[in-house]
Amino acid sequence: MADYDLEALSLSELKKMQKDVAKAISTYEDRQKAEARAKVEALARDLGYSLAELVGTETRATRAPAVAKYRHPENAALTWSGRGRKPQWFIEALEAGKTTSDLAIS
Repeated sequence: MADYDLEALSLSELKKMQKDVAKAISTYEDRQKAEARAKVEALARDLGYSLAELVGTETRATRAPAVAKYRHPENAALTWSGRGRKPQWFIEALEAGKTTSDLAIS
């Protein structure tokens, strides 16, 4: 590590050094994590795997479809869970005088 004669530096040089030191401190942990990740990835590659295969990040959690809460009064195949945009048939039924309780699945 280099020795600095801080007394010989100007105010602008000291402020620049202070800024550089603060940045080095804040990124130290990120650099350490990146080095560790690179080492682990290299080891996994040497063993014939990807890091994602070993830690299981490739699997995605899938959600079960939402349960239908509303059914079209004439076509039972048309349902809506009550989530997201209202389907056109639901809007038309409400405009025709039906209520949400009329369309609800009992």
